[in-house]
Amino acid sequence: MPALTPATAWLVLLIAGLCEVGWAIGLKYTEGFTRLVPSAWTLAAMAVSVLLLGWSLKTLPVGTAYAVWTGIGAVGTALLGMALFNESREVARLVCIGLIVAGILGLKLVSD
Repeated sequence: MPALTPATAWLVLLIAGLCEVGWAIGLKYTEGFTRLVPSAWTLAAMAVSVLLLGWSLKTLPVGTAYAVWTGIGAVGTALLGMALFNESREVARLVCIGLIVAGILGLKLVSD
């Protein structure tokens, strides 16, 4: 895959992070990889997520990209866990998620 412009690399990293959310949530539906279709989709999302992360690393610094990728995954998974699985919506938890978002934005701002 060719190197990306910085703006495109950030977009690819965002998509990689969203795929990470997809596979993290997908794990719940695989029931320990005992269900074929959810397991196949989860494994596909894992592969796409890692491939896109790797592609973005041709342009972005590894420490920044990895932190942003995992941050997107953590925030998205936590929010979908609340929406889909009725997980806790305590204020302290929401504040902590907000801190992760602030960290992601901070890394983006200092990495341009």
